[in-house]
Amino acid sequence: MGTSVLSLRIDGELLDRLRDHAAKRGMSVQDYVVRTLIRDDFDERFQTAVEETEKFYGRT
Repeated sequence: MGTSVLSLRIDGELLDRLRDHAAKRGMSVQDYVVRTLIRDDFDERFQTAVEETEKFYGRT
């Protein structure tokens, strides 16, 4: 299994929030994001967020 690079463009306010959450756990932003992505319930939470966004914009 190889590795890949993921680059994100993030709103400054969101980045500040991520920094705060990571700092509370003594982690870097990168480590915090990776740990969030590998959580067991991430897929379910992500799908729910997509569905709610689609409802908000009237796409469903």
